Amino acid sequence: MTDHAFCVARAGALTTVQDLGRPGHAHLGVPHAGALDAPAHRLANRLVGNPETAATLETTLTGCAVRVRRDTVAAVTGAPCPVTVDGRPAPWGAAVRVPAGAVLDAGPATHGLRSHLAFAGGIDTEPVLGSRATDLLSGLGTDPLTDGAVLPLGRPYGPPPAVDAVPHPAPPGELLLPFLPGPRDDWFTDLGRRTLATGRFRVSAASNRIGLRTEGPPLERARTGELPSEGMPLGALQVPPDGLPVLFLHDHPTTGGYPVIGVVPEAHLAAAAQAVPGTPIRFLPLRGGPAAS
Repeated sequence: MTDHAFCVARAGALTTVQDLGRPGHAHLGVPHAGALDAPAHRLANRLVGNPETAATLETTLTGCAVRVRRDTVAAVTGAPCPVTVDGRPAPWGAAVRVPAGAVLDAGPATHGLRSHLAFAGGIDTEPVLGSRATDLLSGLGTDPLTDGAVLPLGRPYGPPPAVDAVPHPAPPGELLLPFLPGPRDDWFTDLGRRTLATGRFRVSAASNRIGLRTEGPPLERARTGELPSEGMPLGALQVPPDGLPVLFLHDHPTTGGYPVIGVVPEAHLAAAAQAVPGTPIRFLPLRGGPAAS
């Protein structure tokens, strides 16, 4: 077997292959997928000399460890975590040289939720619809990592840049989510819309790559029943019958029958990827109307 590969020594709670996803296929029922913390994914790739489109590993809470079969350069970004190479401390948020046969271990997140591991050359799994991203909803892409799995690496693109340090936002202590009201905010009473804009919400432990679920005051509906199934964009705030908004993330379904009270622009979703259960949430309407009163 090729030495351009790594073997999974510790898969962690949930580690998947991610890139920038499969935009443009919603009409086929294919979710966007891709890295939830896209800035961390891009930064990890830059640190090892990859284009931003190269595939990385996205870990969840407990990190992961891999044994490389060739000398390589790697970087860990996203949620801060202890990084070691064969048990020796290595820097987080910087390029790290990993000798052939050594184990790179990204430990449990000390803050935040998801870390990204990039390797020079990127992860060279087979693309599906132009992307290597694992989609947990549709099952497209490589399966989540398991202990002993072997994944191929691509050829390095070039030397990593010479940098001493790079700025990176800290995981949020409070999740601020600006949103554009609509298209179905008329399915909620004035009180329901005000509750979204002023209520105290927090991240639910039931959240995943499909959606960030919330705990807090339910939103009062003006109408009962369900809508005919309609398209659901990335960042949609869908409200199921329990009245608690769900923020659709990258593996979200492309259609749904519950009303969408607002949409969070994609630029604000990376922070949601790092919000641990219990993190306070504030929803901020971006224009006037009942929700802003």
